[in-house]
Amino acid sequence: MVTGCSSGTPAVRGDDAGPVRVAYGEHPSQYAELSLPSGPEPSPVVVIIHGGYWSSSYGAELGRPLAAELVGRGFAALNVEYRRVGGGGGWPQTGQDVAAAVDALRDRSTGLDLKKVVALGHSAGGQLAGWLAARRDGAVPLTGAVLQAGVLDLVRGSVEGLGGGAVDTFLGGSPAQEPDAYAEASPIALVPLGVPTVCVHGTADPLVPISQSETFVAAARAAGDTTELRTFSGDHFAPITVGTQAWDVCVEGLRQLTGR
Repeated sequence: MVTGCSSGTPAVRGDDAGPVRVAYGEHPSQYAELSLPSGPEPSPVVVIIHGGYWSSSYGAELGRPLAAELVGRGFAALNVEYRRVGGGGGWPQTGQDVAAAVDALRDRSTGLDLKKVVALGHSAGGQLAGWLAARRDGAVPLTGAVLQAGVLDLVRGSVEGLGGGAVDTFLGGSPAQEPDAYAEASPIALVPLGVPTVCVHGTADPLVPISQSETFVAAARAAGDTTELRTFSGDHFAPITVGTQAWDVCVEGLRQLTGR
């Protein structure tokens, strides 16, 4: 894989030139957007992983408002795009992509505190963030994750037909057909993750039921992880809508995990 920046220049701080595009592969979807806050000190990094049921109908545009807001709060932000179903993705390619995007930070460490790298994943991005949190062989391991209305139990998600069968499409079949893929990709199957997590979920989410977060938190605690569930009154998209109570809860989780 190719790791680097399309411009060949280091990321800039503040609003001097906006986000820098970091390519981590040859496919058009294998890139991330790195933004740094103003100030001389290394910044904790938030890895933003958008949702959309792993479908190519949704992309990095979902994460851009979050990245801009977090930079204003003193975080560095890596807004990750990845190959999705219908565009070269699926399992394990999509997981490989988000891992490669995070590992690309190793070669762009100026201005970044790589001892504080926390994922922020929404919906299907919550699955990817939880999977990344369990990874121990990467060049840049995560130190925590905020999981926003995450799809964290893929077997249950398949049984319940979440996203109109999106889980089966992503993993190539049902749990009975692809048991290894479910065991490898489902965050609830990977506990203990070994890093702290905060789950943020609406009590009446119509798209990803709160039971996804409830069962994950129970399993993670039983396995010895530090984790908690923070609920709010709002819909599935409130956690990725800047200015909502749910978004503020996510930011507090990021502050807690980074000590900022």
